[in-house]
Amino acid sequence: MIPEQTAPPRKTGKPLEAADIRGNWATLMLPINDDDRIDFARLADEIDALIGFGVDGIYSNGTAGEFYNQTETEFDRIHELLARKCHAAGMPFQIGVSHMSPILSLERLKRSLPWEPGAVQVILPDWFPTVEAEQIAFLRKMAAVSETVRLVLYNPPHAKIRLSPEEFGRLKIAVPQLVGVKVPGGSADWYTQMRQHMSDLSVFVPGHFLATGIREGAHGAYSNVACLHPKVAQDWYNRMQTDLPAALAWEARIQQFMSEFIAPYINDQRFPNQACDKMLAVVGGWANVGSRLRWPYRFIPESEAGRVREAAQRLIPEFFPTNENRPPYVA
Repeated sequence: MIPEQTAPPRKTGKPLEAADIRGNWATLMLPINDDDRIDFARLADEIDALIGFGVDGIYSNGTAGEFYNQTETEFDRIHELLARKCHAAGMPFQIGVSHMSPILSLERLKRSLPWEPGAVQVILPDWFPTVEAEQIAFLRKMAAVSETVRLVLYNPPHAKIRLSPEEFGRLKIAVPQLVGVKVPGGSADWYTQMRQHMSDLSVFVPGHFLATGIREGAHGAYSNVACLHPKVAQDWYNRMQTDLPAALAWEARIQQFMSEFIAPYINDQRFPNQACDKMLAVVGGWANVGSRLRWPYRFIPESEAGRVREAAQRLIPEFFPTNENRPPYVA
């Protein structure tokens, strides 16, 4: 059952355009109980925490939100809760309507519009690789339904089709309602192409490359670093606006931590990326998210958190409060 809404939500403002989508956006992760059910009480607390930290925005149903592994009833309940809380607080939010099936993605989009998100995130149809004509047909249909609510295209490293900056630019020309993209970033040459072909798009890069991305002309991150601690990730982004060299120095240590203590879970032990995002939240201890993923995906045992936390405290101590302000969910 979807909880009754006792009062109409306060609006967060007009739909977001490319110039509005900037900064440190935190992902909504699903707290999963031992019986594989979503813990909506913990989810509500997580949303409250993200709002309280003052992040630039919240987005739902990225990979870490396990969009691929929800019933449609759960999808609706998650987003009614998110929309109600964000509207009441004036917090910008985006809803991920992604699904491997384009038909189900379209249906999720239709049901999301009454919640008035700032934008919606989509992936390209994923069972069989799409050619450009099919990508345009998919995005045009989504845009026709979304009307004034703009589209953000999520093109992760594991997507079957990895788009180039030039291809993103052509999609933007074909579908003007496409205002943003979430991409892995790349080399100096990739950023040169980004500046040439993607000037009308909001470009979001991985959180642990955000300072480099900002230096090269990108605009923000749907951030894995915010999984570790949303408030500190926000402070880091704010520093990029005033002291980019210092922010780049932070980034070097963040990347060292990620490379030495997080990437091995993916590269050596073959855990999925979203398992690492949830482990980061356990390490940071800012909310009771837990590390469990939904069946059948493996998750990193929470017993690993102590070792990883010790490394993080050594390499990136800024992400941990003083003893007087000990994270509430760190044992």
